[in-house]
Amino acid sequence: MNNQNVLIVEDDPKIRLLLRNVLQDEGFGVFEAVTAAEAFAVINSTPIKLVTLDIHLGADNGIELAREIRRMSHVPIIILTGRADVIDRVVGLEVGADDYITKPFHIREFVARVRSVLRRVATSTEKLVHPVATASDPAEESKHYIFDQMTAFPDRMELLDRNGADCGLTSGDFKLLSVFLTRPKRVLSRDQLMDLTGGLEWSPLDRTIDNQIARLRKKIERDPSDPKLIKTVRGVGYIFACDVQSVIGSGLSENSA
Repeated sequence: MNNQNVLIVEDDPKIRLLLRNVLQDEGFGVFEAVTAAEAFAVINSTPIKLVTLDIHLGADNGIELAREIRRMSHVPIIILTGRADVIDRVVGLEVGADDYITKPFHIREFVARVRSVLRRVATSTEKLVHPVATASDPAEESKHYIFDQMTAFPDRMELLDRNGADCGLTSGDFKLLSVFLTRPKRVLSRDQLMDLTGGLEWSPLDRTIDNQIARLRKKIERDPSDPKLIKTVRGVGYIFACDVQSVIGSGLSENSA
């Protein structure tokens, strides 16, 4: 049985057929849904590794559907949207999508993005399906990071806020945060961030990294309108300006400057 199942949520039968054929040719198992109800029925009954979701679903709102899927599952989501729908792309990322693809798109780009997202979340997906029984024992937890009274656990791709609650980061959010946590107080260009987070090539007009930074700031900054952790270095990129402590188990291992 194929364990790389992809759910296509799309109300255009021609696009559904195209995506189905492409994914099946690449060895994926494919499920289809036209409505939100059908999508939830598949997710609740089938082990789905990734969802491709069209923003415009006729009677259903694709953004709301993405938000509901994220509330119930950590399954990665790739949003399909029209090239001019910048707001849709930004909102889609903010509600928890892991990537977006603009229409019209090249088949090879579609496959590359699907595989890229699956690679980024493979470890976290397996741990969500098969949680580690001893994770509650601090002495047996692997390396984690403490910054500004928040704690990040790379193995679980989990960030706890200043009150100990889960911040609800997507896999893309956590990947970006991890880049900063392992390189604090270093200026990173947009090119470096795209490369380190596993992103595809981008153009100077591409706002993907900026949108992801804005989304991450909303989740970790005390005041996102006046960021103190992720600071913009005008004309270059960004810097994580906070002190970071790396910890193994219950013991402090090092301070990252």
